[in-house]
Amino acid sequence: MTALPARRAARQLRLRSVTEADLDALALLDREAFPEEPYPYFVLRQMYDVYPDHLLVLDDGTALKGYVLVGTRPDKSRSWILGLGITRDERGRGYGRRLMEEVLGRLRGIGVREVLLTVAPSNAAAILLYETLGFTAEQTVRKDYFGPGADRLVMRLRL
Repeated sequence: MTALPARRAARQLRLRSVTEADLDALALLDREAFPEEPYPYFVLRQMYDVYPDHLLVLDDGTALKGYVLVGTRPDKSRSWILGLGITRDERGRGYGRRLMEEVLGRLRGIGVREVLLTVAPSNAAAILLYETLGFTAEQTVRKDYFGPGADRLVMRLRL
């Protein structure tokens, strides 16, 4: 068994709720994860104000490495995964799964019955992750879901 490099061995990723002090770093992370269409800062700010318990981050003590953002209806009948982003250098290590499992557990705990999300039809890695978590895709891709040329696949999980 080989030892991990010192940088990896010393670092502990902590999953936690976002704080107001994290908003600048969260905006940077979102721009890295989604360079073509990141959330504007003011949207992240409003999401923090509205859904603070469902905006989770992975923090290595020096930087944010991932986040998941969920919006839930007031009656808790349905939630939407509004964003799941991991920094480029940390992709493929299971951090997206870790964030999703945590947030899905929290949603089950408050009685949410259904979770939906959208994903780019070309994002095979994300689709596979969501399928392994139990999400199923609608039969057809929704053309222009986010505007001209922004097609999305809608996926659903019944809790």
